[in-house]
Amino acid sequence: MIVVVDRRDLVTAAYVAQFAHEGVAATGFCPDEFNDWFSTADKRDTAAISAFVIDAAAIITGDGSDADNACAKPSTLAAGVAFGKPILALLEQPALERTLALFHGGVDDVVRKPVHAREILARLACISRRSKPEPVEASLTRVQVFADGRDPEVDGEAFPLPRREQRILEYLVSIEERRASKAQIYNAIYGIFNSDIEECVIESHISKLRKKLRGRLGYDPIDSKRFLGYRLTLDAPNIETGDTPEKGPFKDPVLETVV
Repeated sequence: MIVVVDRRDLVTAAYVAQFAHEGVAATGFCPDEFNDWFSTADKRDTAAISAFVIDAAAIITGDGSDADNACAKPSTLAAGVAFGKPILALLEQPALERTLALFHGGVDDVVRKPVHAREILARLACISRRSKPEPVEASLTRVQVFADGRDPEVDGEAFPLPRREQRILEYLVSIEERRASKAQIYNAIYGIFNSDIEECVIESHISKLRKKLRGRLGYDPIDSKRFLGYRLTLDAPNIETGDTPEKGPFKDPVLETVV
């Protein structure tokens, strides 16, 4: 889930709608509401946050005309910095000192408004990719997901999926071989404030996704354990036993997120 912070409700609503159109859950806050919510939010809620998109005016003082009056407001930036989530700041007008102050305060990228949600998603994916170890060569991977709206690929061929199934696949790839509960997947895909859709819909999406993946890969790569959740397995099951080997660190070059 992406958190959008802007002093104008119309702006937050517009970006939330754009992200929803791309199949990405998002929620909007004004700066004061965001600080109040984050200071009391449950850890299960904040764990669903994947990135912050924040209006520069909410995290910086001064007009950017000189270095003395441009400084970042630490309270608003603390959330993203503390949790290691990507932070993208949106500027109304380009100003060198304001841009430098934003980077100094901890943002990962600065973009001038207006900017489309798809470009924001691509930039956030680049930030996440740079924060991870070097990916394996694409020729060695079987499944690739693209965080900018493109269809996933299996064995180098397009693997089109419905929007929600694609987001679930992207999420499971992003957490590598760690397990995610149904609630965690729901919060990541639908957002923590969505009460219109039942959580059980995740089971239906995953059932359809694993059937399609099994048809392409020749085995079911989604391992589920009761009370533990779901994870992607990187090896085909043993032909004789049907078991998928338990693995250590995420090193096998079968799944990759690229931009």
